[in-house]
Amino acid sequence: MSNALYTRKGSYIPRVAAVHDLCGYGKCSLGVAIPVLSAAGCDVCPVPTGLFSSHTAFPTWYMHDTTDMLSDYLDAWKKVSIDLDAVYSGFLGAPEQVDRIREIYQTYPNVLRVVDPVMADHGKVYPTYTPELCHAMSELAASADILTPNLTEASIILGIDWPGQDINDDTVHRMIDGLREQGAKNVILKGIDHNDGKIHNFISGESCDFAETTNELLPYMLHGTGDLFCSCLLAAIMAGQSLLDATTFAGDFVVDAMKVTAQQPDYQNRGVSFEPLLGRIAALLQ
Repeated sequence: MSNALYTRKGSYIPRVAAVHDLCGYGKCSLGVAIPVLSAAGCDVCPVPTGLFSSHTAFPTWYMHDTTDMLSDYLDAWKKVSIDLDAVYSGFLGAPEQVDRIREIYQTYPNVLRVVDPVMADHGKVYPTYTPELCHAMSELAASADILTPNLTEASIILGIDWPGQDINDDTVHRMIDGLREQGAKNVILKGIDHNDGKIHNFISGESCDFAETTNELLPYMLHGTGDLFCSCLLAAIMAGQSLLDATTFAGDFVVDAMKVTAQQPDYQNRGVSFEPLLGRIAALLQ
């Protein structure tokens, strides 16, 4: 089986609440989600979870936590009868922000819930994440229609030790099954590396039988590729693609954007350069 999670109807423009931080330099989070989803013909409604001067891979950065404003921000939406078709959450600044997302779910019970549990990678938790916030993110993951963790994030959610990047198919199955048993309807487990020159992603859930996608593993890492992957995934889904086709599209797009990025000055700090490829996102609607 391979079923679409969203059906586009005529000229209707779907509305997506993007619950992410806003980063001034080093493209990630809202700086990726807004242009990518807009290119797919979506009305992106930002809910900023924090304001950053740059991404946190820089030695110095500033963060402003927006937790205190979010209740009033979202209450104002209710008062003007804003409607939504999807809620796409990523980096969060405090455990209380999970409560705000739950309130969005309650207000809009029919939305597609996409949770990218941005909190760790390569066995290390991001510097702004406390144990309380990791626990809250794990609880949010259980309510996802689509959950997109990397191996470190999946391990945190499952409460197990990080197994490293090279895991066998049996371990993949156990991890995905564990995440689904906790409540996630569809899971994309990202970033498995078998030292074969490829990056492997695995998909399983109500909308897709167990499947694998692969892409070329480039010899450099870039900040923001996870945000780009999930934003492209959702863009393809909101254009009517199946979960498997959307995962394939997102993986291919990220690799090609990384190749574009490597041609830019200071490319390892500036974030992934996807702008010349946005036409591919728009073409999903053709």
